[in-house]
Amino acid sequence: MIVADLMTGLQTVIPKEQMEDGKSNFSSLGNNGHIIVYPKTEQEISDLLKYANDNGKTITIAGAGTKRGFGGVVESADILLSLKYYTGIIEHSVGDMIVTVKAGTKFNELQDTLLLHHQKIPLDPAWASEATIGGIVAANDSGPKRLGYGSARDLVIGMRIVYPDGTIIRTGGKTVKNVAGYDMNKLFIGAMGTLGVISEITLKLRPQPKFESLILLAFPNGKLDKIRDFAVKLLDSAMEPVSLEAIGPSLAEKLTGNANYIVAISFEDVESSVRYQEEFVRKNLPDGAEMVVFEQDEAAAFWQRFTEISPNGLRVKNENATEASLKIGVKNLDVLNVIKQSTLLQDPHQLKIEAHGGLGHGIVHINLIGASQDVIKATSLIRTFVASLGGYTIIKHLPFVFRKEISVWGEKPPYFFLLEGIKAKVDPNRTLNTKRFVGGI
Repeated sequence: MIVADLMTGLQTVIPKEQMEDGKSNFSSLGNNGHIIVYPKTEQEISDLLKYANDNGKTITIAGAGTKRGFGGVVESADILLSLKYYTGIIEHSVGDMIVTVKAGTKFNELQDTLLLHHQKIPLDPAWASEATIGGIVAANDSGPKRLGYGSARDLVIGMRIVYPDGTIIRTGGKTVKNVAGYDMNKLFIGAMGTLGVISEITLKLRPQPKFESLILLAFPNGKLDKIRDFAVKLLDSAMEPVSLEAIGPSLAEKLTGNANYIVAISFEDVESSVRYQEEFVRKNLPDGAEMVVFEQDEAAAFWQRFTEISPNGLRVKNENATEASLKIGVKNLDVLNVIKQSTLLQDPHQLKIEAHGGLGHGIVHINLIGASQDVIKATSLIRTFVASLGGYTIIKHLPFVFRKEISVWGEKPPYFFLLEGIKAKVDPNRTLNTKRFVGGI
C-alpha cells in the first residue's frame, strides 16, 4: 500500500517508468527506500524534492551505492533518489583545465574521457571504477595520493545544488579564482547529502603526468623508528612525492606478498624529475630496507588494486562476517602508531585487519573483518587510542544493525550547534538523508 500510494503521488512529477519498488534494491546496509526514483534531469530532481518536502516524505540519496554503509540510522526512507541515469559531461574547457559534470557520472568513466585530452581529475577515491563523482564529493573521499593531490575540498570550484524545497542554487563558479568571502562549496562537500542534492560539479583538472614511478620500501625488521626517520628526511627535502603511504603487514601481504611494514612512495612528473627523486630515495635508503620500483602501467595497476581494498556498499562479501572501515585523522607521524596498534588487535580478537595511512597528511584507513562483536570491540579500542593521540575516528562502513549501536561520527564537535542551525535552516522538515551526518543531522 505504501509503495502504491507513493507511486501514484510521484507520477505527478516523475514518469512511472522511472520508478520501481525498493524491494528490488534492498540492502542490509540500510539507506534504502520504499520506492526508487531515477530522475534524468535537474528539473526532475527539483520537482521530486519539492513534492517530498511539501508532502512530508523522506528521501535518501544514492549515486552508484558504493557508500551505502557510510552513516545513517534509518533503514528505509520513503524514496531512494538514485542518480544512476543522471550522467555525462556538461562542459569541458580543455584550455582552462576545468570540467563540469553531472553528479551521477562514474569517476573512471570521466577520467577515461579526460585522458583523451591528456588531463585528469587529481583524486584517487575508493572504488573509482564504480563510485560516482557526486558521491565522492558528498563524502569528501580521497586516497593515498592525497599528499600530492589534496581532497575534493581542494578541487571543487563550483556546484549546482538542489535544496530540499526544490530551489536550485549555484555555489562558486566556472573559473579557478572565483571566491570572495566564504567558499559555499565547502558547506556541501563532505555533508553526506544532508543539505541538498548535488546535481553538477565543476572541478579543476591537472595534466596527465608524463611519467609515474612507485617505490615500495619494505622494512623486514619492523622498526617503526626507521620508517619515521626516513619519512621526516623525505618530507623535509625538496622532493615532491604524490604519496608517502605506510602500509601494515596484513595489507602489505595482500598487495605484494610481503608481510612486512611497507612504505609506498609515488612520484609523478617528467621522467628526468622522477628519476632524480628515485635516486634521492636510493641514496637515503634506511639500513635493512628493501627497495622495489614499479613504473607506468605496473605502478598504475598497483594503485588500481589499492582503490578496491575497502568494503563496497554495492557488495556484501561474506554473510558470516562483519566488515567495517574506519577513517582516522591524527598528526602525520602518529599514523605509524595507529597502524601498529590496530595490527596488535588482530590475533586477540581473531580479526583480519588491513591498515594504511599517509605519513604526509595523517589520514589512516583501517578495514576490519570478523565476528560482529569482535569488530565492534576492536573499533572501540582503536577509537579510544586515537582519542589519546588527539585524533578522530569516523566509521565509514558498517552494517545498518550495528550503526544503531555505535556512533559512526563519534562525539559531537564543539561547533555542532552551527551544523544543526544550518540543517534546520536549509532542511527544516528533515527531508534529505536524515540522521546520516554528525550528531544525527
